[in-house]
Amino acid sequence: MTKTEQIKTGYSNVNDYSKYLQGKYHYMNIGLTSMQGIPTTVSVSSAFLQKCMNDPEKAKYLEENLAAIPDCTKDTINGCLGTVTNQSYMIDANGNIIETVSGTNDPDGKIAKENAERKAKENREKEEKVKEKRAAKKAEEEKFESKRAKRQAEKEKNTSVSDNEGIDIVEGKTKTINKAVNYNSSTINIGSNFNSYS
Repeated sequence: MTKTEQIKTGYSNVNDYSKYLQGKYHYMNIGLTSMQGIPTTVSVSSAFLQKCMNDPEKAKYLEENLAAIPDCTKDTINGCLGTVTNQSYMIDANGNIIETVSGTNDPDGKIAKENAERKAKENREKEEKVKEKRAAKKAEEEKFESKRAKRQAEKEKNTSVSDNEGIDIVEGKTKTINKAVNYNSSTINIGSNFNSYS
């Protein structure tokens, strides 16, 4: 018997046809399975199964591709520069096959660990810079507050002058003005030829 002769069509419903295919390709539409030690899913659209169950050409195409999946998995493993971590094959409603493969070049996690350590170091350095900026800002605010307090103290000092003096503030500068001016009158007697003035 040839492969084409083994292909059966003419099923009355998709469920029966799907069971027939699963009997031959145990990995089809069962969810996650293992293929060559790799977690794998193989799914076929029920719309495409509907098209295949009464069309020998489409059914042949489907079965040939389902039969080729284990060899494709071997080729994927051999052709991968890293380690394949999982894969999936999906045959859509039009019979298009989409293969998705995930892998890593760091199966023992060494590179991931180094990357995590580097990232943690970068985060610590960022946090230190933020702390330094906050400290500098706080010091600047304290310096400003100290200057403001000093100016306030000087202002209060300048406003508490003696009662004989006044304060004239022009454009923020303090000027002391003498408020009390005393004039004394006195009698001058100079010689006999002058009159006295009092």
